[in-house]
Amino acid sequence: MALTLSAVVLFGVLAIVLLRGRHVSFATALVLFLFGFFVAGTGAYRPIYNLCQAIAQAFTHLTT
Repeated sequence: MALTLSAVVLFGVLAIVLLRGRHVSFATALVLFLFGFFVAGTGAYRPIYNLCQAIAQAFTHLTT
């Protein structure tokens, strides 16, 4: 039986493990970069981008 695992899932799990274990190093930065890179290539890009835009606009309106 073959198990197929998406790179997004793999790097996401690795990112969570590294952050929860408080391991901060070059490898952690590389894993987080690759996770972001692979997420950008999925359908999750647009909702994440829209959420970030909404948060930025909310902060803008709070300061004015």
